[in-house]
Amino acid sequence: MRGRPMRRARRILAATATLAVASTTLTGCFEESSPHDAVRDFLVGWQSEDYELAAGRTDGDPAKVRKALEDAKLELDAASFRFKITSISVAGDESTADFHAEVDLGENNPLWEYESRLPLHLVDGAWKVRWSPSVLHPQLKEGQRFAVDTEPKPRQPVLDRANDPLQSDTVLYVAGVVPDKLGERAEEVVAKLSDVTGYAQDRLLSRVRSSPPDKFVPLVTFGRSRYQSMQAKLGAIDGIEIDAQEQPVNPDAPRQIVGTVSALTPETEQKLGGPQRAGDSVGKSGLQQAYQDYLTGSTETKVITLDLKTGRQVAQLEEWRGRQNVSVKTTIDRAAQASAEQAVAETQTSALVAVQRDTGEILAVGTKGLHQERHALAGKFPAGTAFSIVAADALLKEQVSPKQRLACPQERTVGGAKFANAAHSTPLPASATFQENFAKGCVTALASLARRVSAEGLLKSAQTLGLEQPWRLPLKSFSGSLPKLSSDADKAKAIAGQNVQVSPLSMALVAAAVASGTWRPPVLVTEPKTPDATATAPPVTQPAPQQLDPKVRATLQTMMRAGAAGTPAQAGKGKVYGIAATAPEGMTWWVGWQGNVAIAVLAKNHDARAVAGDFFAGLAN
Repeated sequence: MRGRPMRRARRILAATATLAVASTTLTGCFEESSPHDAVRDFLVGWQSEDYELAAGRTDGDPAKVRKALEDAKLELDAASFRFKITSISVAGDESTADFHAEVDLGENNPLWEYESRLPLHLVDGAWKVRWSPSVLHPQLKEGQRFAVDTEPKPRQPVLDRANDPLQSDTVLYVAGVVPDKLGERAEEVVAKLSDVTGYAQDRLLSRVRSSPPDKFVPLVTFGRSRYQSMQAKLGAIDGIEIDAQEQPVNPDAPRQIVGTVSALTPETEQKLGGPQRAGDSVGKSGLQQAYQDYLTGSTETKVITLDLKTGRQVAQLEEWRGRQNVSVKTTIDRAAQASAEQAVAETQTSALVAVQRDTGEILAVGTKGLHQERHALAGKFPAGTAFSIVAADALLKEQVSPKQRLACPQERTVGGAKFANAAHSTPLPASATFQENFAKGCVTALASLARRVSAEGLLKSAQTLGLEQPWRLPLKSFSGSLPKLSSDADKAKAIAGQNVQVSPLSMALVAAAVASGTWRPPVLVTEPKTPDATATAPPVTQPAPQQLDPKVRATLQTMMRAGAAGTPAQAGKGKVYGIAATAPEGMTWWVGWQGNVAIAVLAKNHDARAVAGDFFAGLAN
């Protein structure tokens, strides 16, 4: 038989350790003859599952008492019991012991705590607990039993910015039983189900025995393919019923950002511990995983008593409504996402990230041959001449004029570092200006300006435009990194983007900053405020917005307008601003904006400008 999750084992060990302390304390509390020995032995025996010891301290039939204590643990599916005596009073040959009980029901539910009382009397000179079911709980009567009634909450969806679900329903298959229909065959049926599915037999049986007998008890959940592969084996187990449930788990675009969901498996159940149980689904990636506790909430649980003959509820002893599960609202825009998907469709390897320029909200993440989270949000790619936007901000602050003439030779050495333009690049005339070299991405011309700017100036501009800012998203992301710039060669390499790493997301935010005048940290989820569902979790602190120098920004906008004019990025109507850039290994960048949407495109062996043009044209339509 498979063991219970380690979490339960630790609780039982902790309870056993508590017993040793409790026993010593209780013994030391009374020096004269008293009923405390009977109280101590009964509660210690109950708590440690030494039911023989507990039964021997009552006036009831030992076999009946042992079974009642064993049944109480099964009926509650309890991980452990703990008791604390609060008082003992004696009046002649009668005594009363008040005690506090804590029952760990597992599944991440709170402890069930209640106050109870043990009546005792002298029997042939020995103190005995006067046995009745009310010894277990004041409201438990003859002909009644405990039960735990649970109601798992259905999974909530991940939403786009218009509050529409970013996933569609798919069918999950829940195998379970109705205890009343099994009769005496519960153990046999559960053993067969355990053998077929790999779930621990004792856990499955505990769920059956602790549930109301007339209610369907979900035990194991299957996705479509796994269910189809096991359907014949499950059908061969008499007593197993299948409940097909629709749950919002099939992700729409951006699929890797939304994430996937799977049915609970024996491995994930043991790993998670709670509040998940059979019938639940578990986020495996993306926002479904990051916000798992919000999307699933926790199970509503009631401790009740049932009439043994009718199976009907007699009383409710305790109730936990569980944490309310909620939808996760994202900033994804369906129109922008559809345009992004279409724009990258003809490429082999590319990533496109679109953000709202005035808020930093992520509108779309499209990829082809790359991962939306690992590469588009968190990828570490050489910036190439896309970093010239940052360099231009620093150079303009140093009074370098956009009209300054710069030669654009095929090769150039700066501080001992060699630079060369791409072999296929269009040569510029010797009279070309800084703005023209910026627009065309001339590596040799831009690198030659390294002596005109300080390392501190480059770093400050980089940080103002969001690089190396400590932002946080619920998914992995990368804000960019610069090395220590200790020489003209280092600065020249940075201007050429050779020693600078960025992500498509970080470059989209650079474009948004130049477009709006303020860099803002990215936003992907607007509600809830933090992926941590605990009430004490502090809200995530994001870096403060960074204001760009208004005059420098106006000049940068003019330079980026020139960079987009007449290129495939300017395929649709309306003004487009941006620059194309080259990077190692056949990669090209396009970074810019149109209207209120800023984007960064990274493509390999493909013209990133064309991808940008297709995106803006699709968005307009």
